[in-house]
Amino acid sequence: MTNLLYEDTAARLATLIEQGTFAPGARLPGLRKLSRQFSVSVGTVVSACALLEAQGLLIAQPRSGHYVADRLNEEPARPEVGTPADGPALIQGQERVLALVQAHNDPALLPFGAAVPDASFLPVAALERSAARVRRAQRGRVADYDFPPGAPELRVQIARRMAEAGCQLGPDEIVVTSGCQEALVLSLRTVAQPGDVIAIESPTFYGILQAIESQGMRALEIATDPETGMAPESLARALKQWPITACVLMPNFGNPLGHLTPEPRKAELVSLLQASGVALIEDDVYGELAFDHQRPWAAKAYDTQGEVLYCGSFSKTLGSGLRLGWAALGRYRERFTYLKYASSQATPTLTTLAVADYLERGGYERFLHATQRRYRLQVRRVIDAVGRHFPAGTRVTRPGGGFVVWVELPKGADALGLQERALAAGISIAPGPMFSSHGGYRHCLRLNCALPWSPQTEAALARLGRLVGEPFS
Repeated sequence: MTNLLYEDTAARLATLIEQGTFAPGARLPGLRKLSRQFSVSVGTVVSACALLEAQGLLIAQPRSGHYVADRLNEEPARPEVGTPADGPALIQGQERVLALVQAHNDPALLPFGAAVPDASFLPVAALERSAARVRRAQRGRVADYDFPPGAPELRVQIARRMAEAGCQLGPDEIVVTSGCQEALVLSLRTVAQPGDVIAIESPTFYGILQAIESQGMRALEIATDPETGMAPESLARALKQWPITACVLMPNFGNPLGHLTPEPRKAELVSLLQASGVALIEDDVYGELAFDHQRPWAAKAYDTQGEVLYCGSFSKTLGSGLRLGWAALGRYRERFTYLKYASSQATPTLTTLAVADYLERGGYERFLHATQRRYRLQVRRVIDAVGRHFPAGTRVTRPGGGFVVWVELPKGADALGLQERALAAGISIAPGPMFSSHGGYRHCLRLNCALPWSPQTEAALARLGRLVGEPFS
């Protein structure tokens, strides 16, 4: 808990610096005054300032105090809107993804590749206590199947969480799944057939591409703004030109761009798809990770006809190893529930009940607020490091939530070649072609920011920046 407290304090100080409350060159208040302002011990403030020194945000002057560092490097510009392929296509090049996720478990590599939070960011001990309580109190039930739609205790908790996203749903409208990936695959099977055209963001999460590929469907990339998401006018043109069956969106801090679709645009996209009779599959795994603690509404909140299939997960907040997600299906619930049973029969009972116990006890909201602050600091560190160490002309996204950043390298750079060099140097990255149905975005990459910051972390990003600048044979 002590480590978490000083990191939270550092995140709050960093926010004040980013907002301009403490300008470059300004002296911070004394340690005791900061201690009173943040309601923490002086020792916690000392540790927080040391952390910000390591990041390069503060400079300590002996017998004088801490000063905000001058920014010697201009911040990298933001990426431009990509140019998708002209028409639907079968998906290519996804065989690299398995190697990427396997590399995440290699202790010899710094895991900037897979978007998986480090265990230090997760409430591991609290979940273990919940699991122990469940094992003691419900031994017989833990040993039994948890058939769809899933344990009512967890569905009640999920329905309460979804109310924060603007969705007024009852527990009976929710189906528990083995992670969000299963929810995505089953949603596609529910509304589409092999050969159908599925509209997607460009670039998009490679798990969405794999879900489409696994069902023999075709992907149609739609222009997506790195800050505001899919453009309704681009989607409208595509709907007129192609026989689109479904559309898959990540409107809240989408992976890999980190974009946040404004609420009016979400409503416009939902209305546009409903008017065309096209189902919307929404992936909202990052929705609870807003840096400003303001949970954005889901696109599902604007669904008036039951045509939005909402997919969520606890993987990015409580832990990817739980393999626990859910779906809210509207009018497709019955078909989806049958497909869930036919494909995997049930979800892990102990995990389901343990998470329900943890949520019921009320610590999740407090944990979530602390995690949002920590991710904001981590993302800021990575963006600053890219600005310091990568070649001129590099562009980086500025997400308002989640924990990934999209890096657009100077023209001519080869992210696939960079991936090979980085692995040889002990660094894992996710190259841009993984996020495209046709292998586009070859000069881009995604970085995972949810890992502990250390001199080794900064050194790895510096090494990566040098590799970008080296000529490729």
